[in-house]
Parts: sequence; C-alpha cells; structure tokens
Amino acid sequence: MIRVAIIGASGYTGAESIKIILGHSEAKVTYLTALPEECGKVEEVFPQFKGRCDMPIEPLDLGKLSDVADVALCCLPHKVSMGFVPKLLDAGVKVIDFSADYRLKNAAIYEKYYGTKHTDAANLKKAAFGLPELFREQIKGKNLIANPGCFPTGMLLATAPLLKEGLIETDLIIDNAVTGASGAGKNPSAKFHFPNMNENIFAYGIGTHRHTPEMEQIAGEIAGPLWAGKDVRILFQPHVGAFDRGILSSVYCQPKGKVSSEQLLKLYNDFYADEPFVQICKNSPAVKDVAGTNYCHIFPTFVKGMIVSFSAIDNLVKGAAGQAIQNMNIIFGLEETLGLK
Repeated sequence: MIRVAIIGASGYTGAESIKIILGHSEAKVTYLTALPEECGKVEEVFPQFKGRCDMPIEPLDLGKLSDVADVALCCLPHKVSMGFVPKLLDAGVKVIDFSADYRLKNAAIYEKYYGTKHTDAANLKKAAFGLPELFREQIKGKNLIANPGCFPTGMLLATAPLLKEGLIETDLIIDNAVTGASGAGKNPSAKFHFPNMNENIFAYGIGTHRHTPEMEQIAGEIAGPLWAGKDVRILFQPHVGAFDRGILSSVYCQPKGKVSSEQLLKLYNDFYADEPFVQICKNSPAVKDVAGTNYCHIFPTFVKGMIVSFSAIDNLVKGAAGQAIQNMNIIFGLEETLGLK
C-alpha cells in the first residue's frame, strides 16, 4: 500500500487528491498538511468528507511526513514549493509537484515569468514532465515529477499528433482557452467574487500568461528533431467563465500541406489508440462531459485552410490531481488507471 502525504491539503487540488485516493485500492492518505490557519479535521475544512475521512490537517512537520509517507503530493503555490521539495527528496520521499517550479528547464525563463530567483535549479534537470500520454517512459521510476499546468495539458494533448508528425507550421500556434472559476484557486478575490463572475466571461493574462513558456518548451520537445533549432511560438489567450470547473481549448494551427478532417480523425485515433484517458470525438467536446474525470476529449477538424483542434478536460482532475495520481501509479509500477476510472 502506497502511503501518500498531501501538502497544501486545504485547497481545491488538495481536496480533489483526497477524494481520488479514498477510492484507490493500492494507496492511502497518511498525512495531510496546510498553513496553521487552515488546519483542522478534514471533514470540517471540507464537509464532503464527513463520514469518509476523519484525519486531521496539520501544520507541516517534515520529520513526521518522511516517517509516514512514500510520496508527497505537493499542492503548494509557485515559488513556495521549491523551498520544500529538496528537503522531501533528501528524506527519501518521492514528490509530485503541482506548482510550476520544476516544469521549466531554463531557470532564466522561470525567473522572467515568475519574478523570482529559482532556488533549486539543481533539481530542474532531474524532474520529469508528468504528462503520461507523451512522457510515460521518462516518468517511470522518477523521484520528482513536475505535474503539468492545466492549460498546457489541454493544449499539448490537442496538438501532439500534429507536432509529432510534423504536419503544422510552428512559427505561430494559437490557443484560445476558457477555464472555470476554480482555476483561480480557493482564496477569494474581487475579480472572482460571485457578482462579478455570474453570467460573465473575460480574458486575462493577455500576452503574459505563465503557462506560455511551458507550452512552447514541451511543444518543442514533442516536435523533436523535425524542428531542431527552431522555436515553437504559441499565442496563448486564456479566459475565465461562469462555471466551476473545466477547460475548453480551441487550438488553431497552419497545416504544411493538404489535409482533410477525415485524415485528422484517423491520425488522432491511431496516435491515442492505447491511451485510456484520451477519447477522440466526432464533434466539439464539452466541459460537462469530462467534469470530475481524468479524461481528455479531443476533436480535430479542418476549417478554412486551418487545422482546429478542440480539447476539454477537468482542470482539477486531468489538469491537476487526477494527473498526479496517474503519475503516482506509473512511478510505483501500478496499473495506470487505478483510482481514476
């Protein structure tokens, strides 16, 4: 039985992680931590767990954690996580990190987008990017997994077959995506206050969103030698809408040659044929169809000379906690779908 600690258990992704592990046949939650002001019985912090989990959420004690856990799901904010990850690794605990602190291999790019010096650059090269459908072999046996961002997960799965086969131009890929309000996290703000969010949708992070370099880095890795020496440029524009959870991505690509919608469907069906959590659709996907699941629904098509690939995921599951459990299953040699179907 895998012993799981959740650091930052009082947030949305922490709660989602608890929920998934409660249904996992080969893993159990052994330690929950949060900031002191957010501690208490888990059923009091999240009433959904009343009668299901009576564990306390405690202030972090690294010594105790290393005694009772094999792996830590680190649900801490960007910039904070890298202060704890090296200590966890030194204590012999595997780490699946939800923040962006280990996704970008270039520390200078991280510092540009996150506005702070990276204090654990030594572990950047040791971390595997935790998108199993594309990097499963690199994930196996790793001690540190950088869980992908929610927007990059949707965008990369929507375009991977095109990038891998060299079918599209990479000087400009446009990703127009809409997320639910839970993407902003648990702490309230004026912008995400109910009277502002209700019956509303708006763009944010215009030209500056931190997921852009993550998308460009991984898209370049997927394209590989086909685009050696060339940068992949992505124009990413996120929006937030008046729904709780989910991301719908619409990704626009310029094809290098002639292609039909039928050929695209065959390409995607073949590419993801053995992937349990990717489903290829014959129409545009909807966030309600994947809510609460670890699935990604994709629909590629050809419109007015452009390839448009739509994807839908749950930002809290495939975009965070579910993907983390999928990664956990892989690094411990378990059936990849355990706890997720």
